[in-house]
Amino acid sequence: MDDLLAQLQDPGQEDWRMIEREIMLEWSKSGSAAMDLLLQRGRDALDAGRTDEAINHLTALTDHAPGFAEGWNMRATAFFSIRRYGLSIADIQRTLALNPRHFGALSGLGMILEEMEYNSDALIAYREAVRLNPNRQDLQDAVARLAILADGTDI
Repeated sequence: MDDLLAQLQDPGQEDWRMIEREIMLEWSKSGSAAMDLLLQRGRDALDAGRTDEAINHLTALTDHAPGFAEGWNMRATAFFSIRRYGLSIADIQRTLALNPRHFGALSGLGMILEEMEYNSDALIAYREAVRLNPNRQDLQDAVARLAILADGTDI
């Protein structure tokens, strides 16, 4: 994982999408087939727009595997999708406590904070996500957009 994250941090990495997918795949492995199934059921339900069902699967996952960061991250995503930002932030905090290099959780935190108009805090989250995953244009754009709001511009 350290090697993959180091490769991803190279701003000129041509294969960054493949490396990002490998990292995310590794983060999705709990070490238990039953927990992996709950994660997949939660993802499938969320993709199908069945958010309550997704939250139920992901809550079962976080109850049974509280040390599995991706369970918390996916539940944060489900809460975000229904604009339950406080619950989403709480799950992001758990994700980052377990996996401080989770660039997806940092990106999600930035999105929530930006939506809530906490631009300086959102900028911090986005900058950390860019530090970990510098090739994502959407993250670079968020930093540029919020830097103007947070830091101001010269006239």
